[in-house]
Amino acid sequence: MRHHRSTRRAAAFGSAGVLVTATLIAGAVTAPTASASSVGRHGQDREARGAAIAAARAEKAGIDWQDCPADWGLEKPIQCGWVSVPLDYAKPGGKQIKLAVDRIGNTGTKAERQGALIYNPGGPGGSGLRFPRRVTTKAPVWVNTSKAYDFVGFDPRGVGHSAPISCVDPQEFVKAPKADPVPDSEADKLAQRKLAREYAEGCAERSGEMLPHMTTPNTARDLDVIRAALGEKKLNYLGVSYGTYLGAVYGTLFPGHVRRMVVDSVVSPSREKIWYEANLDQDVAFEMRWKDWQDWVAANDAAFHLGTTRAAVQAKWLELRATAKRNPIGGVVGPAELIGFFQGAPYYDSSWIPVATVFSKYFAGDTQALVDAAAPDLSDTAGNATSENGNAVYTAVECTDAKWPTSWKKWDRDNTRLHKDYPFLTWANAWMNLPCATWPVKQQTPVDVRTGKGLPGVLIVQSERDAATPYGGAVELHKRFKGSRLITEKNAGSHGVTSLVNPCINERVDSYLLSGKLDASDVTCGPHATPKP
Repeated sequence: MRHHRSTRRAAAFGSAGVLVTATLIAGAVTAPTASASSVGRHGQDREARGAAIAAARAEKAGIDWQDCPADWGLEKPIQCGWVSVPLDYAKPGGKQIKLAVDRIGNTGTKAERQGALIYNPGGPGGSGLRFPRRVTTKAPVWVNTSKAYDFVGFDPRGVGHSAPISCVDPQEFVKAPKADPVPDSEADKLAQRKLAREYAEGCAERSGEMLPHMTTPNTARDLDVIRAALGEKKLNYLGVSYGTYLGAVYGTLFPGHVRRMVVDSVVSPSREKIWYEANLDQDVAFEMRWKDWQDWVAANDAAFHLGTTRAAVQAKWLELRATAKRNPIGGVVGPAELIGFFQGAPYYDSSWIPVATVFSKYFAGDTQALVDAAAPDLSDTAGNATSENGNAVYTAVECTDAKWPTSWKKWDRDNTRLHKDYPFLTWANAWMNLPCATWPVKQQTPVDVRTGKGLPGVLIVQSERDAATPYGGAVELHKRFKGSRLITEKNAGSHGVTSLVNPCINERVDSYLLSGKLDASDVTCGPHATPKP
């Protein structure tokens, strides 16, 4: 499930209204493993050599920094540029694609500067180009770090301005209402299976040349080429959600190239989890966090009037869902669109008040607020293209990174079982990922993530009740990266912790990025402040 972007345009293919974790999850392919055949090792050796050749070329070429194009929405003094990388690292002299990068210089003195900090927000399919805006907008928790580092963002391969891929016409992609994700019959399941198969075929038709190379290991190689183009001997990296998996794969493939690495809201790097099992784990975690939000809505009944118990709030949700299924609200908001909007609440605490407010307004008689929040805006062609592209990249990376079950019986059995106890997201997430069952290009074997020679201590940050990247993922990466430290935010569940105000966490992230200092042992922090209506 992909990272939740703006709910206004959220739409996922098939019935899964918007779905996502993007920040979440994605996979890895093609790295040497103990069990790899000599052929597999040979292919990886070629890719490693190709990455070294591409990095040397990029170091020589550098980046021609210019003012950003006006329609990118990146104000001065942010600058933009391009880095060329091979489409296929096994053929470094073959076709090249251009990756969009941007930067803002450090705000401190020349003496304070420690290099570039490169960011990935997750997805797969998320753009990192807005990262330098944390400096121009003076985001308080990044003030100290920005004194020492240039903030550098990029569009990963296939995303945004970096050789973007597509699987379906964007205006078709956002049309609403979509079918209810929860099937009532075998015919409903058959219809969803047909949509998933057609979506996979559309990816091959529209983006066939890129598809076999849309993998996490290739994006990690791209990251190393960007490092070299920036003139940096070693990488300073901040990855959130799927960006943590990208960081884990980078740290495995290029352990000696890492200087500092912060990973926040962690995808389990276990090869058994990438990606099918990881998505099933999300369904369980989303249900837990959905209930946390309902408890909060009930505790704030004076503001929202949706009931004083979790059960009462859930009853209102089921009533809204049933109404939208019978007769889509405003003609466009059915159950799929509702999930697309409401899933923001279990994702991010910052969505608690906005989602509850729209929910409350609906039951007070204001249906337009819900339509405005949950329906796609068909006139927003640029936004719809961004949504479609993000979904295409999410699908391409997760499906190509790893082998997925091809048996419909297995999908049906696993999701039917989970739906009984975890109904909020299970079927929507299943349909979003089902193209992977009929994926038209070869699926890879995920990288065996582990500590390599030269890897420094990595800082891992995770909230205990995260829905998109369940807590076990952070524990698993901590085990695999020797010398890493884990900061746990107890009794909290927002996705993406490092940008929230929590001094216990913020001070440690600053300290690590500025001095390399890690605590002597793992740390447990209390929660950040709960939203107040």
